Amino acid sequence: MERIKTFKEFYRFYLTEHQDRTCRMLHFIGTFLVFALAIAAVYTGQNFLWALVPVVGYGFAWVGHYFYEKNQPATFKYPLWSLVSDFKMFFELLFGRISFDGRRDSGSAV
Repeated sequence: MERIKTFKEFYRFYLTEHQDRTCRMLHFIGTFLVFALAIAAVYTGQNFLWALVPVVGYGFAWVGHYFYEKNQPATFKYPLWSLVSDFKMFFELLFGRISFDGRRDSGSAV
């Protein structure tokens, strides 16, 4: 596979790797919990909560890929773009720009 050169091109690829409804839901839940943990860590001063952020964020996502999407997370090849794409997908799902059922996306959300 040729190396992807732009974020726009990567995000299109990212969405194709996240078509399964359960995988997207697990990503959404994991990212929501990342925000919740970060807010709780700042608000309470409990610094150990920061250690849970990557465990929760990646844990939910990787379960989605391994058991439902049956593919390898793009994190291993494109770590920064994958992280940014996860947040982008979270907000697009939250605001209804894309659906949880990725097979129904038109790709116009890019």
